[in-house]
Amino acid sequence: MERKVRVVQIGTGKMAKYTMRYVMEKGGEVVGAIDINPQVIGKDIGDIIECENLGVKVTALENAEEMLKEVKPDVAIIETMSLLNDIEEPMMLCAKLGINALTTCEEAFYSWNSNPELTKKVDELAKQTGCTIAGTGYQDIYWGQLITSIAGSTQKITKIKGSSSYNVEDYGIALANAHGAGLTLKDFEEQIASVDKISDEERQKIINSGEYLPSYMWNTNGWLCDKLGLTVKSQTQVTVPTTNPEDIYSETLGMTVKAGDATGMSAIVTTETEEGITIESECIGKVYSKDDYDKNEWTVYGEPDTTITVARPATVELTCGTVVNRIPDVINARPGFVPTAEISELNYKVKKLNEYVK
Repeated sequence: MERKVRVVQIGTGKMAKYTMRYVMEKGGEVVGAIDINPQVIGKDIGDIIECENLGVKVTALENAEEMLKEVKPDVAIIETMSLLNDIEEPMMLCAKLGINALTTCEEAFYSWNSNPELTKKVDELAKQTGCTIAGTGYQDIYWGQLITSIAGSTQKITKIKGSSSYNVEDYGIALANAHGAGLTLKDFEEQIASVDKISDEERQKIINSGEYLPSYMWNTNGWLCDKLGLTVKSQTQVTVPTTNPEDIYSETLGMTVKAGDATGMSAIVTTETEEGITIESECIGKVYSKDDYDKNEWTVYGEPDTTITVARPATVELTCGTVVNRIPDVINARPGFVPTAEISELNYKVKKLNEYVK
């Protein structure tokens, strides 16, 4: 592509100030932005990025279709909510208009195993209009490609086990609420944990209805199985609250989480496969105390055992860097709702984004 890649940012919260800047630094052009927050609608995106005015103002969601038709972006970046149902409107709008889209919605990383009906709905429309919709972000590398690369150097695998933690303060109110942060333990049990205390048959009915609430690792395990060619035999999820011995204030929640209440949650997903390989992955998302920090550790057990630890990753910046480096890959991919497990390996884009677009 000879011209700059044209990008529209959907959601202008904590992540967007990095994503939009990274797009421009990689030679792309931010031609529009969309939000539902009346406090940012009408603002120049320079105010969000914290730079000079750039002549692009944030558009209200109800006016998004008109704006998108006018600016004709090559790709939209959806950085709003964590569950597929919550981003149905912008996804379907992009699919309707034939606009490629990447989203940091964690469920979208591999939503075929948690909300197949909506995934199919988006997939079919995107195929009709010739665009690609994909979920990406931190997990694309640190819960996905990094692990499958290690697997590629292993003779025999019996189990893959991983754990990753992150501060819900870095990602906004939607993610904090999804993790049960600020709930009493009783409310956590009723609103978050109870969904997992059901039979496999009951869970499948909820999944088929589109009302399942997967932890991030539910979709990660599905992605890993897809990438590694494994056949899922069974998959279970357990969520437990994390707590702090002292009161802790959350800027995102705008409240003090009392000692003993839920600061977030740990979710463990166990997948058994027909090939005999077990995947057990844990994500810990909570309001951090002064002693907490991000970490990511995975072990591939077999011949040989291999452990990789990423200490103190800059999870927000890595998420946004991943999204921007994925832009040409998604533009070049086949139409439909496509997991990045089925797209090319993610590589650093040293040239301008448009130079990678076929």
